[in-house]
Amino acid sequence: MDSIDRIDRKILAVLQRDGRITNAALAEEVALSPSACLARVRRLETLGIITGYRAEIAIEKLRSALLIYGEVTLKRHLPEDFRAIEAMFAQDSRVLEAAEISGKSDYMVKVMVGDMAEWRDLTAEWTAGPWQIERVSSSVAMHRTKGFAGYPL
Repeated sequence: MDSIDRIDRKILAVLQRDGRITNAALAEEVALSPSACLARVRRLETLGIITGYRAEIAIEKLRSALLIYGEVTLKRHLPEDFRAIEAMFAQDSRVLEAAEISGKSDYMVKVMVGDMAEWRDLTAEWTAGPWQIERVSSSVAMHRTKGFAGYPL
Protein backbone atom coordinates (compact mmCIF):
# COMPACT_ATOMS: atom_id res chain seq x y z
CA MET A 1 0.00 0.00 0.00
CA ASP A 2 1.17 3.48 -0.76
CA SER A 3 2.38 5.55 2.14
CA ILE A 4 -0.27 7.50 4.00
CA ASP A 5 1.15 10.21 6.23
CA ARG A 6 -0.31 12.19 9.12
CA ILE A 7 -1.61 14.93 6.81
CA ASP A 8 -3.48 12.33 4.73
CA ARG A 9 -4.96 10.98 7.96
CA LYS A 10 -6.03 14.49 8.98
CA ILE A 11 -7.68 14.96 5.59
CA LEU A 12 -9.49 11.65 5.96
CA ALA A 13 -10.64 12.49 9.49
CA VAL A 14 -12.04 15.86 8.39
CA LEU A 15 -13.77 14.38 5.33
CA GLN A 16 -15.35 11.64 7.46
CA ARG A 17 -16.72 14.33 9.75
CA ASP A 18 -17.80 16.67 6.93
CA GLY A 19 -17.84 15.34 3.38
CA ARG A 20 -19.26 18.63 2.09
CA ILE A 21 -16.39 20.79 3.30
CA THR A 22 -14.95 22.98 0.57
CA ASN A 23 -11.42 22.31 -0.57
CA ALA A 24 -10.38 25.76 0.67
CA ALA A 25 -11.74 25.08 4.18
CA LEU A 26 -10.22 21.59 4.20
CA ALA A 27 -6.85 22.98 3.11
CA GLU A 28 -6.97 25.55 5.90
CA GLU A 29 -7.91 22.94 8.50
CA VAL A 30 -5.00 20.66 7.56
CA ALA A 31 -2.54 23.52 6.94
CA LEU A 32 -1.96 23.02 3.21
CA SER A 33 -2.39 25.18 0.15
CA PRO A 34 -5.67 24.49 -1.68
CA SER A 35 -3.86 22.99 -4.68
CA ALA A 36 -1.74 20.67 -2.51
CA CYS A 37 -4.82 19.65 -0.53
CA LEU A 38 -6.82 18.90 -3.67
CA ALA A 39 -3.93 16.86 -5.06
CA ARG A 40 -3.86 14.77 -1.88
CA VAL A 41 -7.63 14.22 -1.92
CA ARG A 42 -7.49 13.14 -5.58
CA ARG A 43 -4.60 10.77 -4.74
CA LEU A 44 -6.62 9.25 -1.87
CA GLU A 45 -9.55 8.78 -4.26
CA THR A 46 -7.31 7.21 -6.92
CA LEU A 47 -5.84 4.82 -4.36
CA GLY A 48 -9.36 3.73 -3.45
CA ILE A 49 -9.02 4.93 0.14
CA ILE A 50 -11.79 7.50 -0.36
CA THR A 51 -14.55 5.47 -1.98
CA GLY A 52 -17.37 8.01 -2.12
CA TYR A 53 -19.33 10.80 -0.51
CA ARG A 54 -22.83 10.39 0.87
CA ALA A 55 -25.54 12.32 2.64
CA GLU A 56 -26.87 10.99 5.94
CA ILE A 57 -30.64 10.64 5.68
CA ALA A 58 -33.22 10.58 8.50
CA ILE A 59 -35.17 7.79 6.78
CA GLU A 60 -37.86 7.74 9.48
CA LYS A 61 -38.92 11.21 8.29
CA LEU A 62 -39.54 9.84 4.79
CA ARG A 63 -41.13 6.44 5.35
CA SER A 64 -41.87 3.69 7.79
CA ALA A 65 -38.53 2.08 8.54
CA LEU A 66 -37.74 -0.95 10.67
CA LEU A 67 -34.04 -1.79 11.11
CA ILE A 68 -33.30 -5.49 11.51
CA TYR A 69 -30.02 -7.19 12.30
CA GLY A 70 -30.12 -10.74 11.00
CA GLU A 71 -27.86 -13.75 11.27
CA VAL A 72 -28.05 -16.01 8.25
CA THR A 73 -26.98 -19.64 8.39
CA LEU A 74 -26.49 -21.66 5.23
CA LYS A 75 -27.42 -25.33 4.76
CA ARG A 76 -24.21 -26.02 2.85
CA HIS A 77 -20.85 -24.33 2.65
CA LEU A 78 -19.96 -24.69 -1.00
CA PRO A 79 -18.26 -21.80 -2.81
CA GLU A 80 -21.20 -21.45 -5.19
CA ASP A 81 -23.59 -21.08 -2.22
CA PHE A 82 -21.55 -18.19 -0.83
CA ARG A 83 -21.37 -16.54 -4.26
CA ALA A 84 -25.13 -16.91 -4.79
CA ILE A 85 -26.11 -15.45 -1.42
CA GLU A 86 -23.66 -12.57 -1.75
CA ALA A 87 -25.07 -11.74 -5.19
CA MET A 88 -28.60 -11.85 -3.77
CA PHE A 89 -27.64 -9.52 -0.90
CA ALA A 90 -25.93 -7.13 -3.34
CA GLN A 91 -29.03 -6.89 -5.55
CA ASP A 92 -31.58 -6.33 -2.75
CA SER A 93 -31.80 -2.64 -1.78
CA ARG A 94 -33.33 -3.62 1.58
CA VAL A 95 -30.02 -5.25 2.55
CA LEU A 96 -28.02 -2.25 3.75
CA GLU A 97 -24.94 -4.20 4.80
CA ALA A 98 -23.85 -7.81 4.78
CA ALA A 99 -20.72 -9.51 6.06
CA GLU A 100 -19.54 -13.10 6.14
CA ILE A 101 -18.81 -13.81 9.79
CA SER A 102 -17.22 -16.48 11.94
CA GLY A 103 -19.17 -18.35 14.61
CA LYS A 104 -22.49 -20.15 14.60
CA SER A 105 -23.90 -18.15 11.64
CA ASP A 106 -22.44 -17.49 8.23
CA TYR A 107 -23.59 -13.90 7.58
CA MET A 108 -24.64 -10.85 9.54
CA VAL A 109 -27.01 -8.57 7.63
CA LYS A 110 -28.42 -5.14 8.37
CA VAL A 111 -31.79 -4.80 6.67
CA MET A 112 -34.29 -1.93 6.37
CA VAL A 113 -37.93 -2.90 5.84
CA GLY A 114 -41.19 -1.03 6.25
CA ASP A 115 -42.66 -3.29 8.91
CA MET A 116 -42.47 -6.71 10.50
CA ALA A 117 -44.75 -8.25 7.85
CA GLU A 118 -42.25 -7.24 5.16
CA TRP A 119 -39.41 -8.79 7.17
CA ARG A 120 -41.40 -12.01 7.64
CA ASP A 121 -42.10 -12.16 3.88
CA LEU A 122 -38.47 -11.45 3.05
CA THR A 123 -37.12 -14.19 5.32
CA ALA A 124 -39.70 -16.63 3.96
CA GLU A 125 -38.52 -15.78 0.44
CA TRP A 126 -34.89 -16.26 1.46
CA THR A 127 -35.41 -19.64 3.12
CA ALA A 128 -37.66 -20.98 0.34
CA GLY A 129 -35.41 -19.65 -2.43
CA PRO A 130 -32.42 -21.23 -4.15
CA TRP A 131 -29.84 -19.67 -1.79
CA GLN A 132 -29.41 -22.67 0.51
CA ILE A 133 -30.40 -20.69 3.62
CA GLU A 134 -31.16 -22.90 6.59
CA ARG A 135 -32.06 -20.27 9.18
CA VAL A 136 -32.39 -16.53 9.71
CA SER A 137 -32.25 -15.25 13.29
CA SER A 138 -33.11 -11.62 13.80
CA SER A 139 -33.06 -8.76 16.25
CA VAL A 140 -35.02 -5.55 15.83
CA ALA A 141 -33.22 -2.28 16.48
CA MET A 142 -35.23 -0.57 19.21
CA HIS A 143 -33.28 2.68 19.39
CA ARG A 144 -30.18 3.79 17.57
CA THR A 145 -27.74 4.77 20.31
CA LYS A 146 -24.76 5.52 18.08
CA GLY A 147 -24.54 5.74 14.34
CA PHE A 148 -21.49 5.20 12.19
CA ALA A 149 -19.38 8.35 12.35
CA GLY A 150 -16.25 7.19 10.55
CA TYR A 151 -13.39 4.82 11.08
CA PRO A 152 -10.77 5.45 13.74
CA LEU A 153 -7.62 6.57 11.94
